[in-house]
Amino acid sequence: MHRDFEEINLRFYVRYQSHEGWRRGVVFVREVVPRWAIAAVARWIYHEKYVACPTRSSLVDPSSDTDGKAEYSWSHDGRWLTIGAGYSGTPTLPLANSQEEFITEHYWGYSSQRHGGTVQYQVEHPQWQVWQAKDITLEGDFQKFYGKAFADALASKPSSAFIANGSSVTVRRGKWLTTPSRNHASVIS
Repeated sequence: MHRDFEEINLRFYVRYQSHEGWRRGVVFVREVVPRWAIAAVARWIYHEKYVACPTRSSLVDPSSDTDGKAEYSWSHDGRWLTIGAGYSGTPTLPLANSQEEFITEHYWGYSSQRHGGTVQYQVEHPQWQVWQAKDITLEGDFQKFYGKAFADALASKPSSAFIANGSSVTVRRGKWLTTPSRNHASVIS
C-alpha cells in the first residue's frame, strides 16, 4: 500500500567527492506525497522535507497520431498546483554528458539532520529513457508553496524540460557523512 505512489519534488543537484571519487546526488527542497504515513517515515528516517497533500495525475502515452501528456497536481491550502508537459515519439537514453543524463543519473541523496551533520543514502534504479517535453504547464501559487527564495526560478521559462520514463527505485538506509558537532551533541543528549 505504501510502495507505489506519486512523488512531486523540488530539488538541487550536487556533487560530493568521496574516497571512491565524485558522487552525483540530490538535495530535496520539498517533496509531496499523497499519504501521511510516507511523509512521516521519510521525515523520521531521512529527515527529508516531505509533506502529505492530496495528489492527482494524468498520463497519456504518445501514439503515432497523437502527442502524449503528463500532468501532476497537488492541493495545498485548498488550491491546486499543477506541473505538466506534452511529449511525442519514442523515449531514448540521454546522450552522454547531456543535461538530461546529469539530472536522471543521480544515485545519492544528501540530507541535513535535525541536530546537525549530514546523512547520505544510496538510491538505485536502472538508467531512465527520456522524451523531450513541449507545451510546459505550471499553474498555481508556487511562491506560496515553496517560498520567495524560489519564486523567480519557478516563474521563469525552464532551460530544459523532459519527461523521464521512470522505474521502481530502491532507497538504502542513510549513513553519516558528517556528524553533529560535539558541543551541539552534548546539548541534546
